[in-house]
This record gives sequence, C-alpha cells and structure tokens, in this order.
Amino acid sequence: MENQKQHQAAYMRRSLLDQGYLDEQFIHLEELQDDANPNFVEEVVKLFYTDSARFIRNIELALENGPCDFARLDNLMYQFKGSSSSIGATRVKRQCSQFQEYCNAKNIEGCKNTFQGVKQEYATLKTKLEAYFQVSLSLIRYIGNYSKD
Repeated sequence: MENQKQHQAAYMRRSLLDQGYLDEQFIHLEELQDDANPNFVEEVVKLFYTDSARFIRNIELALENGPCDFARLDNLMYQFKGSSSSIGATRVKRQCSQFQEYCNAKNIEGCKNTFQGVKQEYATLKTKLEAYFQVSLSLIRYIGNYSKD
C-alpha cells in the first residue's frame, strides 16, 4: 500500500513538472520540507492561494473600473507573477508575463483576454496541487500509522 501511494505521489509530481505546471522552484521547496515541518510545502502553497485570490480580485476590479490604469495593472500582475514564481507555477507565470506585455502596449482587450488565461491556469494548478497534496498527505498518514505498529 505504501509503495503504491509513493508511486502515485511521484507520478503526480512528475506529471506536474512534465506538463509545465511547476518548475524546479517547487522541487527546492520540497527539499526544505523535513520531519520537523512535514507540511511546509502545503503551507507555502496555501499562502500562495491567499495572495493569489487577493491579486485576482484587485486585477478584476482594476479591469472593471475605467479608465484603465495600465501602470497599476502591470504592478499588480508583477506581484502576482512574483508570488507564482515563489512556488514554481510556470504556466501561471507565463500568462502573467503575457498580460504585462499587453499592459505595456496599453491594449485593454489583450489584458482582459489574457487575464482569463491567467485565471484558468491558476484554477487548473490549484486543482492539480490539491490532488497531489491529498495523495501526499494520505501517504504521510499511512507511514505514521504504520510506524506506530
């Protein structure tokens, strides 16, 4: 059972990397995790979710309320991209960069369209990471219960 869960977690992680959802930064975060703080990565990612929700909401408001302040939009997206980089969210980061290009070109329609892509990549990553953490957590619990016996 443990071996199966380890294999499943490893497969999910490899898939996230191979499909470009995550990069080596996520691996570095996992390397910082240890027995003293077994939920380190999950806690960092939860902080990312909290920050992301705030950034997304602020960008939505800035896009809805005219006139468009491209400098503010670019700054908000710059912060969101930095937050995404901190966990290795490659696809989200790429969409953020595209959004910033439209900001620099002062193209509101490009910003709005690309922002939909940002939100989609974020939602997909969140779903995939939650599934990955669910498998990882069940493995940790299994190992913990097994070592007590």
